[in-house]
Amino acid sequence: MTIQINENISLEPITNSTSNELFHLMKEVYPLAYDYFWKDGGNWYVNSQYSEDNISKELAQENADYFFVLYNGERVGNFRIVWDEPLVDFQKEVKSVKLHRVYLHAKTQGKGIGKTLLKWLEKEVIKKQYELIWLDAMDEKPQAFNFYKKLGYQYHSHCFLPFDLLHDEYRKMSQLYKILI
Repeated sequence: MTIQINENISLEPITNSTSNELFHLMKEVYPLAYDYFWKDGGNWYVNSQYSEDNISKELAQENADYFFVLYNGERVGNFRIVWDEPLVDFQKEVKSVKLHRVYLHAKTQGKGIGKTLLKWLEKEVIKKQYELIWLDAMDEKPQAFNFYKKLGYQYHSHCFLPFDLLHDEYRKMSQLYKILI
């Protein structure tokens, strides 16, 4: 069932039968934003993370929702939420949600889609009585950091990604969070 967020933006559930469409969409979307992070232009990442097997595993996860993002009826990205996913080493135990994936096509930048998605997610999180949203963000994407910061997200910790094909200077990833209640 499609979720209508506003007159232009909706979420369409991803299913096993649409996993190949997701793969092809991400073959276009991901490299536009991250190709220079990778020695192979991001092919390994897309081929592994958006393979039929990996998508099937992610869809089988009971506490997760996975959507295509539609803008004016066109699939322009994906949005994955993992409910009951704690932020490791957070100062207190809170009911947490991880924004696992949000990728939007470069042609949609500046249209308010990301902000609208996050505001919708915050309402859903509050409705379901969760207290915290967290996500991973690549440190070498300052526009993403500034975007999340403007929406009230704070730095928590960081890690370094172990992927062989990732250039060393792009390995740092930070965990950001926002308390809602």
